[in-house]
Amino acid sequence: MAWRVWYDALEKPAWTPEPSTISLIWQILYPIILITFGYVFYCAARTKLPWQVTIPFAINLATNIAFTPILFGLRNLPLAALDIAIVWLTILWIMLAIWKHHRWVALAQIPYFIWVSIASVLQFTITWSNWQ
Repeated sequence: MAWRVWYDALEKPAWTPEPSTISLIWQILYPIILITFGYVFYCAARTKLPWQVTIPFAINLATNIAFTPILFGLRNLPLAALDIAIVWLTILWIMLAIWKHHRWVALAQIPYFIWVSIASVLQFTITWSNWQ
């Protein structure tokens, strides 16, 4: 069964955004993530930033990338819920870790944090509603 057929068959809340809306949101967020994360990794590579600051960025990037294969490839709702929780937590960690070094990077994460907060509630709701 194609991922779209599977996803459409899931019980979802009435406020679930259309896939095209979700795609548009990510098209806005990914450049912000690319610029800010790239800047942090660049600064760390040039030893202008302690490498430890990059840890939450790396974890966030890995879990963000893993979400789609977990949800749509494995079709594992509980694991996707855990994954998005880690994404959410690491955004907070990112904001705290980078604040004293580059506040603009922390502030640039606000739209990402807002969207992942909404997406987390959606994922937890879908997971709970379709628990088998």
